[in-house]
Amino acid sequence: MTGRDEYYNRSKQEGYRARSAYKLKQLDAAANLFDAGDSVVDLGAAPGGWLQVAAEAVGESGTVVGVDRQRIRPLEADNVETVRGDMTEEATVDRLHEALGSAGVDVVVSDMAPNMTGEYSVDHARSVHLARQAFDVARDCLAPGGDFVVKVFDGPDLADLRSDIEESFEYVRSIRPDASRDSSSELYLVAKGYLTAPVAAGDELTVEISDEGREGDGIARVDGFTVFVPDAAVGEEVDVRIEDVKPRFAFAERLD
Repeated sequence: MTGRDEYYNRSKQEGYRARSAYKLKQLDAAANLFDAGDSVVDLGAAPGGWLQVAAEAVGESGTVVGVDRQRIRPLEADNVETVRGDMTEEATVDRLHEALGSAGVDVVVSDMAPNMTGEYSVDHARSVHLARQAFDVARDCLAPGGDFVVKVFDGPDLADLRSDIEESFEYVRSIRPDASRDSSSELYLVAKGYLTAPVAAGDELTVEISDEGREGDGIARVDGFTVFVPDAAVGEEVDVRIEDVKPRFAFAERLD
């Protein structure tokens, strides 16, 4: 039995709309994408296999919104909503924000793929273009610390795409699920820990210590963002260099 037959047959037996559902299951197992109660955006969601997996993973307390230019047949899950439209159009973006509300989402996933031409360089370039569109949506929708998953075909433009994504997340890894067909060049970039900090590693600035942390470090606020500074007392004004940035706080070292 081929890998294709295995996952196709399993999807039919287990009630998933597409064999690609197992790709998302494997990505979740590898990268711990979903928790109960999470909110998720699924780009390129038709026919709905990824919606099914995400809805199961986040449970009744979670929310999943799928977007696609194609019609998505309604799912039985009560925690799934769909938006039909093109994410490059402002009207579709507005409808997505209406469905999501004002709070940022926990995970954005994209299984979008271009219409295949059979010409490697063209298909690769188009897949990178779609991945960048999904990245724009992720930056617009994700809450601090959120995760992003996007499909792309391997090729010469992949390194630049990954580098750009790495600037906005704690780390990025490449994963090729077992459920991907052997003949496919597809892989998934999995970005963890969306960064919305007003500072970046290497920044040098002057801060005022306004509080003391549990471990005795000084705490400064930069546009409301927490920066931990060792060996600094409340009331001090110190010059620091940002060493490490997390979704909700950063670590700095004193320069004096």
